Amino acid sequence: MTKRTVFGLTRLAAAALCAVSLVHRLLWGLSSQTIAGQNFFAYLTIQSNIAFVIIAVIAGVVALRTPEDPRWLTDIRTVVLSWTITAGLVFAILIWQAGARGIPMTVPWSDHVLHFGLPAFTILAWIFGPGRREARWRLLTYVLAFPLVWGVFTLWRGSIIGWYPYYFLDARQVSGFAEFALTCLLALAVFASVAAGLIGVSKVHQTVER
Repeated sequence: MTKRTVFGLTRLAAAALCAVSLVHRLLWGLSSQTIAGQNFFAYLTIQSNIAFVIIAVIAGVVALRTPEDPRWLTDIRTVVLSWTITAGLVFAILIWQAGARGIPMTVPWSDHVLHFGLPAFTILAWIFGPGRREARWRLLTYVLAFPLVWGVFTLWRGSIIGWYPYYFLDARQVSGFAEFALTCLLALAVFASVAAGLIGVSKVHQTVER
């Protein structure tokens, strides 16, 4: 069995684990009454991990059938992995902030997988996985487009239903516009930094292979 084959199977296993974790997180949220069912898909983490499941399945099949990922697959993986890794980092910050504010946060095993386990795996797979092409800097635009569009829509929806998936988007839970703006800018900076890191690693990896 070649390294590429093992890598393809690993991608499929990661997709399956992510899918199972998403289902568990939904059922846990409904049973604990911590979220309304219609709000589950409003979380950026959930949306980005759904995208991860889809692209991981496609990438796994491609890895089993071809020795190298096509350019379009590397592009999409760069964007989606930037979202999922950033979601994990931001979630860690939110847990820290919640503790500092005295806000209790119960975290089930599925959250640990979605926010910490899978992002860590994707970083290792990005670094050591065979057959990945060099990522392009222009992808930074696409990485930032999703959280910007998601943020505008979430603010609009929140103003109507009175609920926000993350506390820093709710004017009632922050000290003012300055804290809101600073936190949003910090989140975007993390998105950009993660994407830049993935792109940079891909370029170094390609240089070494040459």
